[in-house]
Amino acid sequence: MPSASSVLLRIVRATLVIACLGASAAHLSLALASALPEPPVPSFAELASQGARIGRITIINRNIFDTDDPEEDTLLFRWANALHIRTRPEVIERALLFRTGDPLTVRLIEETERLLRGMRFLYDVSLRPVAYRDGVVDIEVATRDTWTLSPGFSASRSGGTNTTSGAIQEVNLLGTGIAMSVGGFANVDRSGLSFQFSNDRALDGRTSIGVGLVENSDGRRRSARVLRPFYALDTRWAAGVTVDDDDRIEAVYNAGEKVSEYRYRQTVAEAFAGWSTGEVDGWVRRYSAGFALRERGYAVEPGLVPPPAFPSDETLNGPFVRFELIEDRFEKARNLDQIDRPEFLALGFASTLQLGRASTAFGSSSDAWVYSASISRGFEPTPSRRLLASASLTGRYEGGEVSRQRAGGRAQYYHPHASRWAFYASASADVLTNPAPLDALLLGGDNGLRGYPLRYQSGTRRALLTLEERLYTDQYWFRLFRVGAAVFFDTGRAWGGDNVNTVNPGWLSNVGFGLRVFSMRAAFGNVLHLDVAFPLDADPSMKRVQFLVTSRASF
Repeated sequence: MPSASSVLLRIVRATLVIACLGASAAHLSLALASALPEPPVPSFAELASQGARIGRITIINRNIFDTDDPEEDTLLFRWANALHIRTRPEVIERALLFRTGDPLTVRLIEETERLLRGMRFLYDVSLRPVAYRDGVVDIEVATRDTWTLSPGFSASRSGGTNTTSGAIQEVNLLGTGIAMSVGGFANVDRSGLSFQFSNDRALDGRTSIGVGLVENSDGRRRSARVLRPFYALDTRWAAGVTVDDDDRIEAVYNAGEKVSEYRYRQTVAEAFAGWSTGEVDGWVRRYSAGFALRERGYAVEPGLVPPPAFPSDETLNGPFVRFELIEDRFEKARNLDQIDRPEFLALGFASTLQLGRASTAFGSSSDAWVYSASISRGFEPTPSRRLLASASLTGRYEGGEVSRQRAGGRAQYYHPHASRWAFYASASADVLTNPAPLDALLLGGDNGLRGYPLRYQSGTRRALLTLEERLYTDQYWFRLFRVGAAVFFDTGRAWGGDNVNTVNPGWLSNVGFGLRVFSMRAAFGNVLHLDVAFPLDADPSMKRVQFLVTSRASF
């Protein structure tokens, strides 16, 4: 019979074996658990349907170039990153439409991305859920900066004339989102020096302030604003004051030649307050009221040939009301007006109606109703085709009739028919009713008819049609520029009134081709257009080939 000591020894040994086996099993289970992949975080739509709330928000503001990418790990790009001051995280955070503790909604995520992509100093934007537990989702907001300092010289050519400028411009001063520029310019109308300052994220991060000072060779311009706009669809109030005072020499053109000049002075000021119920069932209604001052003056300039007739000087001061109706319907797309960058098309219904009363009791030169309206909507004829239509109306009603009224409309059609090919068409028309003597609609190389001199035709009616076949290549030159190309056809006419082009008054057409160079990493000169245009209805004095170099916001 075993002794008590041997029994005790066996019990101890068994206990140790069991403990070791248990520890090994625990370690094995931990190892297996760590080796298993974590379950994927649900999408924003899935999280919203589960009633998730927003937890931690992480801001990752990346530099201009990703030096972890071998194609961007170059000496030049490293220098650019070293010299650049990245956007401060609080600038991004202030622009977000959601906060920790808010219920998650897909609409606010998508609208936040649209707003961030609208900031010139950001190249790329990404919002994604990174963790989800106990009904709380953590969100990562990642952005990448653009190069925002532009010390240099620029030149462009359109309508047979050159425009040059030299300025030091910074649109993200010290990473704060503040824009400032100092420089000079020269174009067909005037030359001058300018200073601009603006901060669209002042005070509470939603207030826009700005000052502009321009000293021209023929006058000056002063402007200022303090404005808290309806910055998002769900914004409940807005208010602001804007002032613009301009004094310059204006020219009258006929067949692309300057025929007379006069001095023009204009002062426009507005103070308003607005309120809204926010977004309700996909619709936004905004109501505003304010007071506007408008002054226009015309005078003969000594030493210059004046036009045969002037409008009367006028002052229109008085209160106004404004109503806006907006449908929350946007679509994210690529390769329409940009190359390989997300674009947001406003496909929803949007309209603005403003009605003001100018009165002699407020210092106006006459009693009049002053009105303006605009409307736009997008259509989807097929899943891949888009049609954007818009119209506008401005004018006044006094003495029993409308005067100085301008009505216009435009339609734009996009038809991608291959991965990198698209057909584009644009048609527009404008008409003036009871215009003042110097009111005119202009058409030429600087506003749509690329094969002709600038301001070649003028009148009280205007129509323009543009057809383009666009190529969005996959070329990415130096990791800086995206490249596209287009062949185009323009046809249009401006007619009616007292200053009709008698040399070539009919319909005009041109054909042409060109390159599109998208500056992807800089906040300036988004799209460089290099075009060659051939007029089909040229008069004997015109050049048979027009070369155009312009910088625009889109393709």
